[in-house]
Amino acid sequence: MKNALFFLILFTQVVAAQRLKKSDKIIIDNLHNEIGYLASDKLEGRKTGTPGEKLAYEYLSDQFKKIGLTPKGDNNSFLQSFEINEGKQILPSTRLAINSNTLTVEKDFFPLIFSAEGSVEANASPSLLEKGSPWFWDIKDILEQNKTNPHFDLEEAIKNKTIDFAAKGATAVIVYNTNTIDDGLNFESKEKVEPVKIPVVFITKDVTEKFLNDKTSDFEINLKVAFGDKKRTGHNVSGFVNNGAANTIIIGAHYDHLGYGEDHNSLWTGAPAIFNGADDNASGTAAVIELARMLKKSKLKNNNYLFICFSGEELGLFGSKYFTEHPTIDLSSANYMINSDMVGRLNDSSHTITVGGFGTSPTWGNILDEKTKAFSVKFDSSGIGPSDHTSFYLKNIPVLFFFTGIHKDYHKPSDDVDKINFTGELDVIKYIYHVIEETNKLGKLSFLKTREPKLEGKRFTVTLGIMPDYTFSGKGVRADGIIDGKVAQQAGMKQGDIIIKLGENSVTDLNSYMNVLSKYKKGDSTTVTVMRGKDELNFKIVF
Repeated sequence: MKNALFFLILFTQVVAAQRLKKSDKIIIDNLHNEIGYLASDKLEGRKTGTPGEKLAYEYLSDQFKKIGLTPKGDNNSFLQSFEINEGKQILPSTRLAINSNTLTVEKDFFPLIFSAEGSVEANASPSLLEKGSPWFWDIKDILEQNKTNPHFDLEEAIKNKTIDFAAKGATAVIVYNTNTIDDGLNFESKEKVEPVKIPVVFITKDVTEKFLNDKTSDFEINLKVAFGDKKRTGHNVSGFVNNGAANTIIIGAHYDHLGYGEDHNSLWTGAPAIFNGADDNASGTAAVIELARMLKKSKLKNNNYLFICFSGEELGLFGSKYFTEHPTIDLSSANYMINSDMVGRLNDSSHTITVGGFGTSPTWGNILDEKTKAFSVKFDSSGIGPSDHTSFYLKNIPVLFFFTGIHKDYHKPSDDVDKINFTGELDVIKYIYHVIEETNKLGKLSFLKTREPKLEGKRFTVTLGIMPDYTFSGKGVRADGIIDGKVAQQAGMKQGDIIIKLGENSVTDLNSYMNVLSKYKKGDSTTVTVMRGKDELNFKIVF
């Protein structure tokens, strides 16, 4: 019986394959090759700024060249490079020695992000707080006192204590914890905070037990803290079909993924492994390549076509944001943008895809079908979403976002090529081509702003109504977009404003912004302080 069932399934697959046109079979073979390479272990997860990303962008450049696309990157190449500022990193010159015993940075100790840079050589004792020497501080008591306080911020408490110690004559602070309560401290490289006046380091429990058993002892301390900027370089890959038209359709997808999960933006809790990202987003990247092949040979000549594969999406839309700020075409000529992100897992049961951006142009309602022979379509009107089309929507360009759905392998090492539904992806590609075909003679599409998406998490009961600029590396939170009808717009805020305070709470980065925002509830009134150019402005708001 099992053998009969196996042969029935095999026969069904063979018959389905035989029904495909020769051109469709070629596309499926191409998809196997493209996704198979991009999602192979050789590329080590295509993390932005790594050798794996380099292998990927070299492959994409070669594909675009073979198709016959014109380079549209920097310096007549297919590549457009951009820098990602990830905050601070601990430099190798950072050191801590206790009684000539050299400790290992990030294993035995680490500086806190608000530490000052500098060197200290002196004798110190945990039991004596003498001016002109380092001071030790056990955070045992403050952890005990605040163990039931959900609003307690240990890092802020250490910072305030350090400021107090410095004013009283300490030259450095060495923090340790003899409490069984986990302190959760680590080096938060992406936090943007003002440094205190003296170095601050945290030593681990192993070091504490080894050296600080006798609190009356005198220790010879040799300490140095040095930071540097932590940066990486990403690369967009773009090619152009010039039909001599007035307008250009932009067709894109991100090709970067998570590497080995080093950026801690995965859903994986197991041992380190390669995140191959077959669906996310080798599938969308392969769709861009195939659409480039099809449109290069097509008779659809009333638009030019820009094909672009972004890096840095997994870190916060860095590549697409950079492109829209440094376009290699006249962005005013952009007709609309199509983004494919995770289009390789069409569910054989539901046969449904999601198309976002439906409300960004009145044209979409006239040409997009809810039912096709291959699948049903679920529409989402918003132009803002968790992928690269958002960067174009914020430039008032109509967008469409194609997506076959979240699955159990999302952001896990199990997102591998053997789980791709290649026939399903073929159907998505043909649907996108149909959309482009339907707009061929329509001229430039008009743009509409759309409703606000649900961007904030469950712990937020209020929203300011901005789209944060995740690529902003300065102090504060830059508003990349202002949502119509929401608090920020009603108060008079504008795109580009940099939020530096909410009420009396400083906003230094996105994390501090979210922490402060979570303290408010509907009906609360406060002020928002922003920098607009060189001007500091205050706005009264009511949530």
